[in-house]
Amino acid sequence: MGSLAAGNGTAGHASNGVADHALALEMNGAGNGHSKAGVVAGREAPVLQANGGGGKIKKKKISPKDKYWVAADDGEVAAAIQDGGEDGRRPLLYWNFKVKAVLLYPYRLLNLIRLVAIVLFFIWRVRHPYADGMWLWWISMVGDLWFGVTWLLNQVAKLSPVKRVPDLALLKQQFDLADGNSNLPILDVFINTVDPINEPMIYTMNSILSILAADYPVDKHACYLSDDGGSIIHYDGLLETAKFAALWVPFCRKHSIEPRAPESYFSVKTHPYTGNTPEEFLNDHRHVYREYDEFKCRLDALFIVIPKRSDGYNHSDTKEGAKATWMADGTQRPGTWIEPAKNHKRGDHGGIVKVMLKHPGHEPELGLPASTNNLLDFSSVDLRLPMLVYISREKRPGCDHQKKAGAMNVQLRVSALLTNAPFIINFDCDHYVNNSKAFRAGICFMLDRREGDNTAFVQFPQRFDDVDPTDRYCNHNRVFFDATLLGLNGIQGPSFVGTGCMFRRFALYGTDPPRWRSDDVKIVDSSKKFGSSLSFMSSIPASANQERSIMSPPALEESVMADLADVMTCAYEDGTEFGREVGWVYNIATEDVVTGFRLHRNGWRSMYCRMEPDAFAGTAPINLTERLYQILRWSGGSLEMFFSRYCPLLAGGRLHPMQRIAYANMTAYPVSSIFLVFYLLFPVIWIFRGQFYIQKPFPTYVLYLVIVIVMTELIGVIEIKWAGLTMLDWIRNEQFYIVGATAVYPTAVLHMVLKLFGFKGVSFKLTAKQVASSTSDKFAELYAVQWAPLLIPTMVVIAVNVCAIGASIGKAIFGGWSLMQMADAGLGLLFNAWILVLIYPFALGMIGWWGKRPYVLFIMLIIAFIVIATLDIAIQSMRSGFVRFHFKSSGGATFPTSWGL
Repeated sequence: MGSLAAGNGTAGHASNGVADHALALEMNGAGNGHSKAGVVAGREAPVLQANGGGGKIKKKKISPKDKYWVAADDGEVAAAIQDGGEDGRRPLLYWNFKVKAVLLYPYRLLNLIRLVAIVLFFIWRVRHPYADGMWLWWISMVGDLWFGVTWLLNQVAKLSPVKRVPDLALLKQQFDLADGNSNLPILDVFINTVDPINEPMIYTMNSILSILAADYPVDKHACYLSDDGGSIIHYDGLLETAKFAALWVPFCRKHSIEPRAPESYFSVKTHPYTGNTPEEFLNDHRHVYREYDEFKCRLDALFIVIPKRSDGYNHSDTKEGAKATWMADGTQRPGTWIEPAKNHKRGDHGGIVKVMLKHPGHEPELGLPASTNNLLDFSSVDLRLPMLVYISREKRPGCDHQKKAGAMNVQLRVSALLTNAPFIINFDCDHYVNNSKAFRAGICFMLDRREGDNTAFVQFPQRFDDVDPTDRYCNHNRVFFDATLLGLNGIQGPSFVGTGCMFRRFALYGTDPPRWRSDDVKIVDSSKKFGSSLSFMSSIPASANQERSIMSPPALEESVMADLADVMTCAYEDGTEFGREVGWVYNIATEDVVTGFRLHRNGWRSMYCRMEPDAFAGTAPINLTERLYQILRWSGGSLEMFFSRYCPLLAGGRLHPMQRIAYANMTAYPVSSIFLVFYLLFPVIWIFRGQFYIQKPFPTYVLYLVIVIVMTELIGVIEIKWAGLTMLDWIRNEQFYIVGATAVYPTAVLHMVLKLFGFKGVSFKLTAKQVASSTSDKFAELYAVQWAPLLIPTMVVIAVNVCAIGASIGKAIFGGWSLMQMADAGLGLLFNAWILVLIYPFALGMIGWWGKRPYVLFIMLIIAFIVIATLDIAIQSMRSGFVRFHFKSSGGATFPTSWGL
């Protein structure tokens, strides 16, 4: 392995305005960036090789992160190697792994022991119905029962975790041809955006650039941008992006760039080099970096250029009326205008479909060698770009446009008329392709001969590259993505989580999987299900052919444009099954989870794909208030699903029993806040009454609680091992569960109660995307305090527990407690302190910029304890009716040395 240093390592600007990044160019032997035989998605996977005629199986070790996993399908893979796919069957395109018995069996045993402990705990409590207040005893009994049930529902889904790793080398061997062409199926990619301000356009355009540069046959995938605001900023921005892509995409191909989103790529100063031309890389890098800076300036300038351009056209236009917004080609914008007018404002405009980049030909188009007019040598690089389409659906006043789900269903119909790929990947506008082979990884699961035909979607984990190093607000949510979803992967598959998911188009049409579908079933039985477009309905049977590898979009003639306009109208879905049994589901805030549930309910399964480097990455809200609003939308939508026709308990027999349990837990979990808030506010009684026991004998009650909690932590430690997590991931998960349960889940429960009684419910605020900070602090938003009513409940919980600790100290000093009383109080104080530790991230967020120095929070707490203890002593003194002062004389002066009650 050799290395070549490139660049001067400075972050400043040279005389030409180009920053030279310190680039470590690490050349590998092959130099082509492709996975070698036996290397799967960046990690070494077990390779089964036939040695001569002996048929011995040789295993290679997996990475240390996966050391607790072992291949689960050795025999099946060995058989596949023997037939080599030559018998007409598709190959096995992914590896199955299971947790090693040395870890899995203790994990299951600890869960069983904890379950037994919980049952014994309830038996003991029923036999000892003693408390200082029986009404509190009953509430705590119901609460403990609920906590026990929800814990069991959560754990049973993780008892048989399965990891599946795509075999990218075998996929390449089986589908890529020697002449540079490929037999891989075609693929449509959906991106959704609404507002170029709240959703910064630079994120959206980076997402598009990463998709156009993905390592997937250029003539076999297309990108569709849905601009749900109809903004000309997005339209012109996409034109600029298409121009810059002509430079960025060949640069990525030539030098095997990773990741292929320029904003993310240029933000890192060092990159391993895997291309073939290291001697040309530095000059190419400098040129592309300069061009990217200019590209960003052009995007920013659109907010000034477009109004100026429109003013110029409006000045020369003698017609009176509203000032139109004009496009670069001298025509009026058919979508929204800068100055809103009828038929040209948000929520009231016609539909638009524009092909920005036409479908490329099937033969490679090599570039030119370096010259005076062409600074980069692309003579051995294919310059073709994938098809790129802009969509803005029709919107009219009085119509319910169903937000993101409605926009995606329009994309579903428009893409069916243009490319009709059998597979679809959806992205949020702030996510990008972090691993250029991610599309190929998803296809491995769809084409595998074992469960591929019955797989409706492949879910990738959500990863974020702008989260603070300690992940204060649990944005990465690794316990869910790296533990829970691996558990579901061993049942019927993970749930759909909104972005970074590959779908089978045919499954989205509400069809049954092959295992449940008869051969003579009629797919398109009536227009009531799919609408009135004959062109759209005729495209549906073709979408079932997953091996269709030729993309041939129709010429955009008048008839085709009329069909496209028809499927984008507001009224098209009236009387159809769109939003119910077809496409993405409507009228539930978490349209992602319920759409995935509907597919599982119909008998489809899903797959979970975790690869290295991560397939996709994006941005996350690092501000406390924005993060809470995000969780509110999720939790409120979960309850809406539980109390809707999509309730997991009402699903038919095609839903696996364990999958039903998992969905029940995922939709009903906010109810836990009712009992949890009660427990967290219970210490308020200590402030006014002193010692007050919810269960007697109290020491035995505490002993049971300690056993249950310790068992929980032991289970967590083992879970951390097989899931590849860190202790910090586990702690953050517990902390933010408590924060969410106090600040957000009660509001979600209130929202559902209001809806059940016929009221509107709580309005969910869309999460604002993180924008670049104007200060030098990358995480400035982390320390910004944005006031919202959601903050009040958790602040009350903090105040109650701080006051309880301070008041207990005061009562202990004033009351002369016995050792037994102090021991009981100490156990209660331990609970209070534990609650404060769990709410610690919230408290840091509430002190703003002081949160950079956590010791400030500890000093504030100590001062609060002292002040409250002093106040408690003073109050008890006044209640006693007298105060005894003791003075000591010294040097002619007297001063109080103590006072009592």
